[in-house]
Amino acid sequence: MQVTVAIPTYNRCGYLRQTLEGIARQDFPRGDFEVIVVDNNSTDGTREMVGAWGAVVPGLRLVVETKQGLDHARNRAVAEAAGDIVLFADDDILVEPDWVRQMAAPFAADGRGTIGAVGGEVIPVFPDGLPSWVSEWHSPLGFRPDAGPLAPDQSPMGANLAFRRSVFAGLGLFHTELDRAAGSFFSGGDAEMVRRVRAAGLQVWFAPAAAVRHQMPAGRTTFRYACRHAFDSARSRVIDRACRPGAAGYLLTRLGANAAKAAGFGLAAALGFLICPAADFPKKSLVRAWRSCGYLYQIPRSLCRKT
Repeated sequence: MQVTVAIPTYNRCGYLRQTLEGIARQDFPRGDFEVIVVDNNSTDGTREMVGAWGAVVPGLRLVVETKQGLDHARNRAVAEAAGDIVLFADDDILVEPDWVRQMAAPFAADGRGTIGAVGGEVIPVFPDGLPSWVSEWHSPLGFRPDAGPLAPDQSPMGANLAFRRSVFAGLGLFHTELDRAAGSFFSGGDAEMVRRVRAAGLQVWFAPAAAVRHQMPAGRTTFRYACRHAFDSARSRVIDRACRPGAAGYLLTRLGANAAKAAGFGLAAALGFLICPAADFPKKSLVRAWRSCGYLYQIPRSLCRKT
């Protein structure tokens, strides 16, 4: 079974180097996998660094995708991939030597081709420390202790997610409107693709032994980042839901619910900052208020586009 490891990247040269170091140590047969780094308009020396690793990492090559956005880069990787399996990885993960083997194992054992996607465990690590107020939003997935199918309401993370390449031929590519690009924190292209896989009657599995450590630097644990991520993530959920049947009625109910949530969490945050500004509660409440504001911002826009 041939595997393509696909790594979209944008100005993360230092982290990408560490990811490639781990991939160079894989115990998977060297002739059975390739590595494609998709440079999404980096300006930080990414191309030179990848070129220097060409003799060390099996089948390493770099392609440039000028359309800005994570899912544009993912789609370019699919177009370039030669493997039967396309294994997507973030450019800031740390991997063990058996990572590719563990991710490929469920596909290799699936003689009937019933598995369409496999997600691996993602363990966040914080080299600069983790503030207590944000800790509840960062934990391993922990879906199940052994390899097997996920429940319909469980979706693996795009940081460590593999698909049969034939899935894209049959179901199409990633939805680029649900895209993360420079300056935004949109997400959801991976979850939307997973739903399409399930709708096609294929299974989505979890492989806990294929764990990666996802590096979360200090910039991702700031109050500013948390608020912007909450706002943009809510917007991307609305855009995704607007594409499905019965969206109008559902979104209208969400509009009212999130108006109440925004007011409630906003008030709780204001009182918290007045009473005990150093506590965790006010910041958590304000992040939740921003998430509701993301819904309130995007729902009218998505409904207008549908009419």
